Order: sequence, then structure tokens, then C-alpha cells
Amino acid sequence: MPSFPYETVDVFTDKPFGGNPLAVFTDARGLTDAQMQALAAEMNYSETTFVLPSDDPANDARVRIFHRTAEMPFAGHPNVGTACVLARHGRDRNGVLRFEQMAGLVEIAVERDATGAVTGAVIAAPQALSLGIALPVDGIAACAGVQPADIVTAAHEPVQASLGVKFVLAQIAPEALTRAAPDLAAFRRLERQHAKLQGRLSLFLYARDGNRIRARMFAPLAGTWEDPATGSASATLGALLLSLDGGDEAAYTITQGVEMGRASLLNVTSRRAEDGYRSRVGGACAPMFRGEVSL
Repeated sequence: MPSFPYETVDVFTDKPFGGNPLAVFTDARGLTDAQMQALAAEMNYSETTFVLPSDDPANDARVRIFHRTAEMPFAGHPNVGTACVLARHGRDRNGVLRFEQMAGLVEIAVERDATGAVTGAVIAAPQALSLGIALPVDGIAACAGVQPADIVTAAHEPVQASLGVKFVLAQIAPEALTRAAPDLAAFRRLERQHAKLQGRLSLFLYARDGNRIRARMFAPLAGTWEDPATGSASATLGALLLSLDGGDEAAYTITQGVEMGRASLLNVTSRRAEDGYRSRVGGACAPMFRGEVSL
């Protein structure tokens, strides 16, 4: 009976039992697509990763990312957490890891303390900012369980955006962010009304105080009622804000997961590049459990 080792980490926190949990299968050779999906559902984390040999020897691994119901082309906390796990096994090259993924190549810089211990990682999102459809304020408010007046539209309408994976980004009044709660029926209704969403409706709500941001992310259609830390959405938000504010570069500090009791801290740097607006996102990572699965 073949066995497959895995490790779990808490990402975007330096403390156990905070941040966003992640399961990493460090050698997924021999697992089928169906088994990977079943294991991700069984783990019941926001995402689970499966590490495979890279197609190009210049890269370090091919990393597949699954949430509870489907595979993802790219995601933030899975890349940070997987990089930390592999770096603790000595699989980085001079502090850098390069992961092949569906959305493109993801480069990760490993962070270490003065003793050389891995403390976290910073990833570069694989694509420049792209914008999709705008969504109606009343529909977004219904999804979040708030009033339409709570959605702030001075800077932008609720809009679908991506740096490799799509989110709907919406600014919300600070007091409304705390009391927001996903309404599954409203999510289903809004998704049915907009074919361009292609079945994906992950809502990233944020309240802004300059470059300090509080955020929450709801994706009940994908099985994630609320996500404690969403690196890819945070990176996308940074790129969007820079494009709206102007300038060549900006840094943002994003706090998420507070309402869930899993406080997370994400550091985003965004810049204007030749092909558009790009972002990096990073944070700490706390090791948790080790085990193996026999199938």
C-alpha cells in the first residue's frame, strides 16, 4: 500500500493556530487527479498542495493546488507555505524556489532568521493585473449580508480582477466589514446572473486606511465559507490600488482572519512594470503537523 508524506503549516502568521492552514504533500508522485482532489476535500483546508518534479530542470518543482472542490491555477498562501516546507528540507537554491503552475511560473524568495531557520517567504504573482466585469453594488451587498450603502464606490465599482486567479474586489465601510457574513443564496443568484464569472465568485472585501488594509474573503460556492488569509487576492488588490492611485510602486499591510480568530498579516508590494501592474506578497509561516496517507 503506497504512502504519501505530508506536512501542515499555518501561513501568514508566526504563531501556531493562527493564519491560514495548509497541507503540503511533499512527494505526490503516483497520486491521480481524483486522489488529489479527494485528499484536498478530506483535509478540508482552504487549499492543499501536491509537489511533483518540474518539467523544466531549471525550476524546482511543479506544484498543483486544490481547494475543496477544484484545482486552482495559482494561489498565494499555498505558494508561501509550500516554499517554507520545501526550504526546510533544503530544496531551495540560494534562497529561491521556482514553481511551475497552471497560471505560469511562480518565483519565491525564502526568508530566514539570523540562525538560518526558515521564517517565511515572498512570492511574485505570475501575471500582471487584468480586470474583468464590474458587478452591481446591490448584488455584492447581498452576498456580504450588508446594505448597498456599505459598499464604497468612490475609487472603483466592485470588479473582477486577477494576477493569475480571479477575485471580485469590493471596498466596504470599516464598520460593515466586521459584521459582514456570506449569504449562500445571494452568491448563487449573483453567479447565475453573470455568465462571465464562469462559475467562480470569490468575494474579497476590504476597508482601507491609507496603505493599511483590513480584509475578509468569502467563497462559499467553492466550499470556503471564509478564508483566514488570501495571498493572491491581497496581491491583486495591491496592483489594483496602485493602478488607481498612480505612481510606480507602493507597499500595503493587510490584516485578515481576525473575525475568525485566526489573525493573519500579509505584506504586499506592487509596482508598475512594462506589461502592467504586478505584485509580490509575503509573510511568516509556522510549522504544525507531519504525517502520511496510505492509499
